[in-house]
Amino acid sequence: MTTMDLTHVHRIAAFSEGDTGGNPAGVWVADSLPGAAQMQSIADAVGYSETAFAAPEGDRWRVRYFAPECEVDFCGHATIALGAVLTERTGPGTHHLRSNAGEISVTGRLDDTGRVQIELSSPPTRSGPADAGLLEHALVLFGFGKSDLDPALPAAITHAGNDHLVLALRERARLSDMDYDLDAGRRLMERHGLTTINLIWAATAQRFHSRNAFAVGGVAEDPATGAAAAALGGYLRDTGWPHAGSIIISQGVDMGIPSKLNVVIPDQPGTPVRVSGSTRTIAQDE
Repeated sequence: MTTMDLTHVHRIAAFSEGDTGGNPAGVWVADSLPGAAQMQSIADAVGYSETAFAAPEGDRWRVRYFAPECEVDFCGHATIALGAVLTERTGPGTHHLRSNAGEISVTGRLDDTGRVQIELSSPPTRSGPADAGLLEHALVLFGFGKSDLDPALPAAITHAGNDHLVLALRERARLSDMDYDLDAGRRLMERHGLTTINLIWAATAQRFHSRNAFAVGGVAEDPATGAAAAALGGYLRDTGWPHAGSIIISQGVDMGIPSKLNVVIPDQPGTPVRVSGSTRTIAQDE
C-alpha cells in the first residue's frame, strides 16, 4: 500500500453528539474502486471498525465496506460518514448506493439550526427468534443468566443487510457491565454468521441504550452501529413494540464516546428503516 492510497481517505465520526462522540469511519472516494485485497489493506491501515469505499456507477455509487479483518455487506455508520462526504461535495440531496446487501440510499439535509444531518435508508429488514443453542452460548460469553434478559423483548436474530443477535437486558447496570473474550466472541459470531451482538436496554418505549459487540471485525465494541439500529427497528416493528414510529438509541456512553442514533420505523413490515444522525470531521490529533 502506498501513501497515495490514503490520500483518498476522509475520517468522519458518525452519529456524533454535537462536537463530540460518534463512531469513526474511513471514507475512500475515487473514480474507481481498488481490488478487494487493497481495500482490505487500506481498511486495516485506517484502523477504524469500518471504512467505506465508493466510486461512481452510472447515476449511483458502488459502495463496499471493509473492517480491519473482513468485508461487511452493509455498514450503517460508514454509510452516514459517506453521506457527509458526498453532501460536502454536492450539497444537500439524496445519493443512491449499490452495496453488497442491495440498493440503499443516503440523504444529506440541514436541520433547523443549519447543521447537516445525514439519513440512510437501510436494506429490507427481517427478524426471528434466536436459536436456543446460540442464546445459551451468548449468555455464557457475556456472563449473563436468563434472569438478566427482558422477557418483553425475546432474544432474536435481526437483519438489515447483516445478521445481528439482539439481547435485551432488564437492567441498565448489566449493560454497563458488558465484558467478553474477543477471540471467543469472534468464534461464536463466525459460527452463526453474525455481524454484531446488540445488547440493549429499554429506558422507555422509544428510548434505548445499546452496546454492540463486533468481535468478528476485530473490534470489541462499536460506539454507534447504524446497521444494528436499522435491524432493531425492524425487529420492534415485527414484535408490535409500541415505538410510535420512531426510537432514539444512545450508544457509546459506557465507552466515553457518546453517540445518538435516530430511527424512523415505517409501518409496512420488511420495508427499509431510516437511521439518521450528525457527523463531525475527526481532527488530526484524535
